[in-house]
Amino acid sequence: MALDDIERKKIERALEAYLAKRRPPSHIRHKLDFGWRLSNQSVELFEIRPQWDDPSVIRNHPFAKATYVKTQGLWKVYWKRADLKWHGYQPKPEVASVEQFLAIVDADEYGCFFG
Repeated sequence: MALDDIERKKIERALEAYLAKRRPPSHIRHKLDFGWRLSNQSVELFEIRPQWDDPSVIRNHPFAKATYVKTQGLWKVYWKRADLKWHGYQPKPEVASVEQFLAIVDADEYGCFFG
């Protein structure tokens, strides 16, 4: 079951506030930027960069994901490893809100999200 409109707006506001704080200065955003997508019950954060050998091609590289489990009322936190697969974030695999997910990503205590 997908998120309802109220939950969706709350999540969108939290993501916009996070990106407003985390995005690089506007003069380098053509080389590096961050974005998000909300699909069904998952939030995905991604890096936006030009392709290394063809700067006219822009690529999105996801690095953090949270999926809402409505029956349990929690968000499962994932990070993308070098094998390009999503893995549960073991220090804190579940959180109660999208704000807590964003706080974990921002702190990045183990260098999983931003290296």
